[in-house]
Amino acid sequence: MRTTHIALAVLVTALWGVNFVVIEVGLGHFPPLLFSALRFLVAALPAIFFVGRPKVAWKWIIGVGLALGVAKFGLLFVGMDQGMPAGLSSLVLQIQAVFTALFAALLLGERPGGVRLLGMGVALCGIAVAAVDEGTSGPLLAFVLILVAAACWGVSNVLTRKASPPDSLNFMVWVSTVPVLPLLGLSLLFEGPAADLAALRALDLTGVGVILFVAWVTTVFGFGVWGFLLRRYPASSVAPFSLLVPVFGISSAALLLGESVSPLRWCAAALLVGGVALTSLSRSAPGAAVPVPVTAVDLPADLGTRAGTCTDPSRPGV
Repeated sequence: MRTTHIALAVLVTALWGVNFVVIEVGLGHFPPLLFSALRFLVAALPAIFFVGRPKVAWKWIIGVGLALGVAKFGLLFVGMDQGMPAGLSSLVLQIQAVFTALFAALLLGERPGGVRLLGMGVALCGIAVAAVDEGTSGPLLAFVLILVAAACWGVSNVLTRKASPPDSLNFMVWVSTVPVLPLLGLSLLFEGPAADLAALRALDLTGVGVILFVAWVTTVFGFGVWGFLLRRYPASSVAPFSLLVPVFGISSAALLLGESVSPLRWCAAALLVGGVALTSLSRSAPGAAVPVPVTAVDLPADLGTRAGTCTDPSRPGV
């Protein structure tokens, strides 16, 4: 990769990592489900006029929109609102690579090879260590919500793999239109019209800046650049950069929010990142379909196609 493109890849992963800090700030201004709805509303509506009509069937757009936008991001924002630290959230979400491999094996018939199984085991050990750390220092329910969010991310990755979108940015923008109304409905039902109206009436420059950052910087710009890189280079060259997301997430949360990082959490980070690297970048067993690198989230997650290989648009981003 060219030096400028390496710098772009690092920049995007840094933005995705810092995004967890921005989400934490935003949760001080908005109820979590309303915040998530506003993120997709602002990201999607202006962009649909520039990306053109959808290039895959609506069933895939709706499926990924519900799994990624409503379930994954809704649970992520609620989990962080319930006390899950920003840095730890950026780390625990990476277990989606294991969920993706499991769902791909069950639904797509992809047989994981020995290295991938080892990576899944190592990553699960990291989750266990992180759970012990969080169980002694924070609300365990919030931790579980982030785990379920990671599982929903895995579902969206498999659906995206089936959809095989030829234009990752176009796909991500149209996917972003799906969660807006469901999330607004859930917010009105569970958070209440009074809380939503109070948040909107109290909107200030910080609140506007937070919405613009999570919508345009990390979603539109981030996924646009990631898709550009995946169109120019093999996914195996771009995918490893996504492992920097939790590094930037933990570091920025410590620097900007004062979150402490215990030795146990560093141990969990090493196990999770190492396990995800083995799970995401290894090949399947001989005779199995070669899986897409899980970098295609999330989505942030992963985006675009090159030489017939489809990548999933949701993997690293949030």
